[in-house]
Amino acid sequence: MAYFQELPNISYPSLLPSRNKVEDRIIVKNIFKRSKLRTDVDQAVTAFDYYYVEDQQRPDVLAQDLYGDSELDWVILTTNNITNIRDQWPLDSNDLHNYMLEKYGSEQNILGIKHSETVEVVDQFNRVLLNSGLQVDANFSFTFSGSVTSTTGTLIKVLLNNLSSNTINPVKSITYYDYEVKLNEEKRKIRILKPEYIGAFISEHKQIMKYDKSSDYISKRLKGTYNPRISGV
Repeated sequence: MAYFQELPNISYPSLLPSRNKVEDRIIVKNIFKRSKLRTDVDQAVTAFDYYYVEDQQRPDVLAQDLYGDSELDWVILTTNNITNIRDQWPLDSNDLHNYMLEKYGSEQNILGIKHSETVEVVDQFNRVLLNSGLQVDANFSFTFSGSVTSTTGTLIKVLLNNLSSNTINPVKSITYYDYEVKLNEEKRKIRILKPEYIGAFISEHKQIMKYDKSSDYISKRLKGTYNPRISGV
């Protein structure tokens, strides 16, 4: 089921230069009419599977793989509250690089330092003393009683004791490249409505797309809009 086929219509005053009368109207799709998951389904963990979007895996390709119908791509987008696919769907490696070049202007700028973040610090029992990924100043320091036993770019292990005070600088520099890659990776983690819920979701979507009776009501699939040229206002 194609998403735009289910959108209701609006009878809108014609702005076409070929119109004959001020009363002339055209029928257009109401792109502002949107549906969403029911709250009980949205909050039901058992209704979803979690998925990692691979490079060049478009929503329609994913919908074909998961639901057997590429036109159900809108279900995946709605489930993840995606309204702007260009900004909210993960880019593949080439597109991400081109996006960064356009945004930052040059390779040199992309590799510039954006900010500093903490490196995770754990003790001899693997208890976390300092979480990773906290944005801090480049000269941030961490003091503890004990000694460092090992260190990598992402983890520092320490031995806690009461022998001596020790101050370390558990900080790493984050480039604009690192920052954009991390944002893009987060977009790859999406949730998928399980196939057994698809029928109920589509039925509810069709109900939401119908108009309630009002002063603009023409039919369940069509409503009119105000024509200022008739009233002169």
